[in-house]
Amino acid sequence: MTSAENTARAVEILAAARLGGGPTDRLPDALMPETVADGYELQNQLNAHLTQAGFGPVVGHKIGCTTKVMQDYMKISEPCAGEVFATMEFHERADVQIELYHRIGIEVEIGVLLLHDLVKDEAFTRETVGGYVEAVLPAVELVDDRYVDYPSLPVPMLVADNFFNSGAVLGAPVLNWQHLDLAAITGNLYIDGDEAGAGVGADILGHPFEALAWLANLRCKQGRPLKAGEFVLLGSIVKTVHFDEPAKCVADLGELGRIEVNFI
Repeated sequence: MTSAENTARAVEILAAARLGGGPTDRLPDALMPETVADGYELQNQLNAHLTQAGFGPVVGHKIGCTTKVMQDYMKISEPCAGEVFATMEFHERADVQIELYHRIGIEVEIGVLLLHDLVKDEAFTRETVGGYVEAVLPAVELVDDRYVDYPSLPVPMLVADNFFNSGAVLGAPVLNWQHLDLAAITGNLYIDGDEAGAGVGADILGHPFEALAWLANLRCKQGRPLKAGEFVLLGSIVKTVHFDEPAKCVADLGELGRIEVNFI
């Protein structure tokens, strides 16, 4: 097959689990992206396909493996980015039907809303990227282990499939965020009233805006810069928890606010 045919086949395989098919197995060697850069190129093609399939346009972004707890859990030492579709954006609370997913999970995040397109000639830094942020907010990422055996899969394939993302629940935006010490923000996950995880903003690469700068530079390099109006989830400060039975979850991010997610 030609490269275009290989890409189309890989997109078809990766999309199947999200369109009602069974868990995704390892891509055949001929279709596997060889590098992380190849993974992002395949992600772009996959997301265009999913948009056309009814998921809606991309409205936000997620960054995985920006904290030690998640790097240890995933055994991946580098951040990995994915995109979030309009039909998967929720606000302040969400009721999530477990049966619609393969192995649904929850992560607690600090998120941002973007005021301007992140485009500039020099690289973004933690210090400069804040000027592009309209608001900071509490957030939850919904992640789905839609794979036969994800630990056996190479990072480029996981990147191509948006690194587990299946949605985002965004809390009320904090517009006057400049007075907050984002590195000191605490986050706790409660499941049926019991604490299931905790972390602080500094767990995210030392400061949450380090993750935002990393993503802004990555997407500029790829020729697909972050855009005004989009949101970014900067990484989970708690270890992922998966669900196979109903549960009530609360993500409490202190000064930023809280979010409720009910798995039903």
